[in-house]
Amino acid sequence: MHLDTVGHLIIIFGCLGKSLGDSPLLNQETGGTVCVLCGRTDDCPEKYGEKRTYGEYNLTVHYYCLLMSSGIWQRGEENEGVDGFLITDIRKEVNRAAKLKCNICKKKGASIGCVAPKCKRSYHFPCGIQKECIFQFMEDFRSYCWEHRPVQKFPDKESGGTSQCTICLDLVEQLPLYTVLKSPCCKNAWFHRECLQYQALSAGIFFFRCTVCNNKDNFQKEMLRMGIHIPEKDASWELEENAYQELLQCYQHCDIKRCLCKKGRDYNEPDSKWEIKRCHCCGSRGTHLACSSMKSWEQNWECMECRSIFAKSGNYSKQKKRSLATSEKTDGTTCLLEEPSPKCPRLSPGSQRSFLQKQRREASNILKELNLQVNTKTSRLHINEENIWNSALKGFRQRNFSPTNTIEIKFTNVKNRSKTDTSAASKHHFFQLLMLHLQNSSLFEGSSAKNLSLDFEAVTEDHYFEAGKMIAVSLVHGGPSPGFFSKTLFSCLVHGPENVKPVLEDVVDVDVAQTIQMIKHANSLSSLQSTIHNCYEFLAASGCLRPITALCDKNMLVNDILFHHVIKRIISPLESFRQGLKTLGVLEKMQMYPDAFSSILCHKPERLSAETICDLFTIHSSSNVNKTGAVNFWMGYLQDVESGESVVTLEDILLFVTGSFSIPPVGFDPEPTIKFLHIKYPVGKRLLNCLELPITKSYKQFKNKMEVTIRNTLRVEREYFC
Repeated sequence: MHLDTVGHLIIIFGCLGKSLGDSPLLNQETGGTVCVLCGRTDDCPEKYGEKRTYGEYNLTVHYYCLLMSSGIWQRGEENEGVDGFLITDIRKEVNRAAKLKCNICKKKGASIGCVAPKCKRSYHFPCGIQKECIFQFMEDFRSYCWEHRPVQKFPDKESGGTSQCTICLDLVEQLPLYTVLKSPCCKNAWFHRECLQYQALSAGIFFFRCTVCNNKDNFQKEMLRMGIHIPEKDASWELEENAYQELLQCYQHCDIKRCLCKKGRDYNEPDSKWEIKRCHCCGSRGTHLACSSMKSWEQNWECMECRSIFAKSGNYSKQKKRSLATSEKTDGTTCLLEEPSPKCPRLSPGSQRSFLQKQRREASNILKELNLQVNTKTSRLHINEENIWNSALKGFRQRNFSPTNTIEIKFTNVKNRSKTDTSAASKHHFFQLLMLHLQNSSLFEGSSAKNLSLDFEAVTEDHYFEAGKMIAVSLVHGGPSPGFFSKTLFSCLVHGPENVKPVLEDVVDVDVAQTIQMIKHANSLSSLQSTIHNCYEFLAASGCLRPITALCDKNMLVNDILFHHVIKRIISPLESFRQGLKTLGVLEKMQMYPDAFSSILCHKPERLSAETICDLFTIHSSSNVNKTGAVNFWMGYLQDVESGESVVTLEDILLFVTGSFSIPPVGFDPEPTIKFLHIKYPVGKRLLNCLELPITKSYKQFKNKMEVTIRNTLRVEREYFC
């Protein structure tokens, strides 16, 4: 036997030991530096992924070797094993690979196989890179050998010449080579594969796009197909500490012709008449409050240049802030990557939270734009809390109801209430009850992430249409979002049911789920045929019968059953639901901005924090109030509430001021404010979303007044509504 082959086998069997159950995964002599899957000591993150060593498991592995291995999946949570790959599974995979010879280096331990039908080639990940195999970091993490790898098709007129790589600007041949890739969206955009891979690793999934036309969706899909790894992380330049520090420096200079400040034009004293106020339009000019005779620091101020521009355009004093949805001009595409597979590289909790917050802000701006359709004409709904669905249905179907009208709510089952409550609090309370009812109704099925169910009575009564309409109206009129859509349901609504691949988790029926599991785990053709025979009637009724001639046919059969049960049988309710969501243009915006709407329709609102409440309120105060001490009391109280050192919660505070337990996706109108006044007790003015707080001498007094007032007010309200 050749010496290097013997050496490689020693490493493999050193990893395995005599008994995998109680032997270390690594050869102690290597010092834990050899990857257990490829047997190499190379440390090249750009090619093989991060090389990770886990001392507690005596394990070293290249991340890409682990991701691309054909016989292992992430069955654990992120904090279990190696990024969700369980240690027992890694041992089994090493054991399996030890029996397979690499078709490239001829050594044992080849854990990756070509997915092309009837191709039996196996190889190590580094060997596959060297031999120009293609590894797809998406879906099921397929790999293709050098013979069966996907290739880009170029029209004859586009190939044969030379061009510049738009990244490194060196010449690149316009040929269908492994080392050369062409943009799917631009005719004259050519790249070196290596340049693209480095750019993808640096830019991450949020910023990797065509360098010529800025297309993101089509470009990422094609690059993933051709084996470019796009990590699910923020761009490297976004992660640098203080990367944009210079952008945080505010302009602080008084530009008024006659500055009155004796300490100079650059002097700035916050919360005084010598505070510098910047032009709210351009931000590049400033004035002391006293120099422009401004009585309040919250007043808007425009410099002379901006005033002259607005005067000439006829828009002076009529300017509105443009929402993100209208001010950012894009190509209309959004990155629509496939849903993560069981071993997809996952976003870290921090990155995922940051991404969700960013998308929720975008959704809020889009909904504010849709809210501009709402006029001052009113539609009054008489609502019985004990029969929320029927009374809401009756209200939405009444002749004078229009989604563009301002909605007024009158709760008919509340004692001693003779007038219609026009406050946003009652409206939000109504929509909150309605969303909760829909979540638990027969229109949906599932535990937390729900799909549409098949309710024949609801189909006949057109309830699915009304449900979609109610959700759209709630989003635009300041109500809560559902937050319970499954990713499959959301994808059906946005991309169309024909483009969606359901998963086993979407199946609620236990019998159907067991049938799918039995077919999926059949390990021989005879057992597969026996299983099909036992559930013949079910397959025939669902139209999923197909000839089975090989064990691999079970995958297509499983997909057929999933598609029938999760999507095909509810096509009629789905279409009605889609039509309802078209109300006020919500579905159209969902299809244009899927990431933004997924963050509010598929995820529950984040739990309130002291920081969230602090950022939500803008602090106003009169000039004769010492704001610093009062603000410190307010901030300290929020921290006490968050840490549980109070009898009230952050939700109670928000409810006291706005009438809402949570921040609606569209935000509050008007925006919540705080005023510090010489009053005895705090006051929540819900029509204005204004919290008036008392000036106290000590924090103990402040906290006591807050808790007594909020607790008693909310207790009375609960008794009033019950």
